[in-house]
This record gives sequence, C-alpha cells and structure tokens, in this order.
Amino acid sequence: MELHSTIKMLSPDERPREKLLSKGPKVLSDAELLALLIGTGTRNETAVDMARRILYSVNHDLQSLGAMKWKELSNFKGMGEAKAVTIVAALELAKRKMAANSKQSVAIRHSRDVYERLLEFMWNLPHEEFWMVSLSRSNRVISIDKVGEGGLSATVADPKKVFRIALVNNAASIIVAHNHPSGNLEPSNEDNQLTKRLVQSGQMLECPVLDHVIVTDHGYFSYTDEAVL
Repeated sequence: MELHSTIKMLSPDERPREKLLSKGPKVLSDAELLALLIGTGTRNETAVDMARRILYSVNHDLQSLGAMKWKELSNFKGMGEAKAVTIVAALELAKRKMAANSKQSVAIRHSRDVYERLLEFMWNLPHEEFWMVSLSRSNRVISIDKVGEGGLSATVADPKKVFRIALVNNAASIIVAHNHPSGNLEPSNEDNQLTKRLVQSGQMLECPVLDHVIVTDHGYFSYTDEAVL
C-alpha cells in the first residue's frame, strides 16, 4: 500500500498548522500556507515540498498562481481534483475579499489609487476590458463598473453608456480605465481617440473625466500624470 508523506511527519516546529495556531498565519511562508490547503503529500514528498514545487513552477508569483485553473493544478503529481479545487476556492475567496474592500467609499487621491483599486478586476485577463469609477464631489468612490470588453488588443467603450452610468450614480466626475493584456503601457491611437471623445462628452455634461488609466499586471499609464488628458 502506498504511504503518503504528511505534514504530521515534520517536527512540531516545522508543522504549518501548529505554527499558525501558536504564532498566527503571518509567520507562515507562502509554501506553508499552500501546504495547509493541500493537506497530504505523496510517498516521496510532504505537502510543503509539493507546495514549493507548485510555487517554483510559477516563479513564486502569487498572481500567476491565482490565475491557474483547477485542471492546471490537478496536473501536478499528487494533486488530484479535490486538492486543486480547494486551492482555487481559497484563491477566489481572497479575490472576493479584495473586491469587497475596493467597494468601500474611500477617496481617490492619485492615479496609483485607481490602479490598485482596478488591478484586482483586470489582473491577468486574456482580453481587454473597460471600467469606470464614479466619484463624488470629494473624490470618494461611488461605484466601480465594467463598461465593455473586447479582444486581445482592443476594447470598445460607448461614451453614451459611460455617462449613462455616471448620471445614474449621480457622479460629480469619473475616471476611466482599461487593461493591456500585452503588458505594453503605451496608449494606442484608438486609446487616444476614445479618451478625447470621453473628455469632450464629460465637458458637455459637466461630469469631467479626471483620468484615463491603462492597467497592466506590472504597472500603469496615467493620461493625467503624463499631461496628455
């Protein structure tokens, strides 16, 4: 009968569960936290070793890990469907917690605030999406809404839809954003044309566009910061 290497085979000081109970989750490494979700290892490695192997495959990038589907995870030796689903579920809960935090009415002071709020929605998308942030007169977030999505290299946002949402939200101003799956931070001609139309529409409706932010997984471009809005 095949024997499985378990976390219980580690010394007490090395067991992730005991460490979490005695010292809290912050002292655990990424591999140890992932090992708690995995539970048991294989005949040749503990759950911690397996977790290290999975993290190594994504260069220890938690964003890349979060983008993996359960089928991809289940391909790792010793994983299986149940363990893969558990990991995906835990990561989805983390994403939803971030989304819930982003809905809190806090003020937007800088383009980085916009980037950090919207990255959770646009991170690691294979296609472009267009989002908008409706703001109060004190620049507090009223609502964050997806306006449209497109293909690999372009998305279409209808100014009428953008400002219809702004009016429904009674927004004093808005900020728009879209992602570039390629990671390229430079705005395209289409991006510039769309920005110009949105700014003009906002001026007519007395609901100014404060910024247009291009989001990538590793950085952003702000029309306002670059003084091209």
